[in-house]
Amino acid sequence: MNKEILVAGAILGFLAVILGAFGAHALKNALDAEAIKTFETGVKYQMYHALLLLFVGSSTMLSSGTKSTILYLVVIGVILFSGSIYGLATNALTSFNFKKIGFVTPIGGTLLIISWGILIYKFIRLKV
Repeated sequence: MNKEILVAGAILGFLAVILGAFGAHALKNALDAEAIKTFETGVKYQMYHALLLLFVGSSTMLSSGTKSTILYLVVIGVILFSGSIYGLATNALTSFNFKKIGFVTPIGGTLLIISWGILIYKFIRLKV
């Protein structure tokens, strides 16, 4: 399980760097400043959660069940949260209206919050 978590974290981080560069360079002339700022928010949250997965995968203080739960919450949360933000920020460039699926953004955010809540709860319960 640790390997899968570490790989997922590395992939999310890798993609965050690529998307950040894409937003800073390829989109800078195609979108207004507010849309670029929105896109960057998606990148930041994706990177934060990539780092969280790298930490979780490296931790010896969490059970494999807890790690697995956090993995799924984070991956689905990032896809819904950051993914929808990328779509909403670039909405003007596509024929699909991402505003129709904007309701998934808070669902993704809630999953990310739950993953952090589980981590807090498990750390409070540690017997050290």
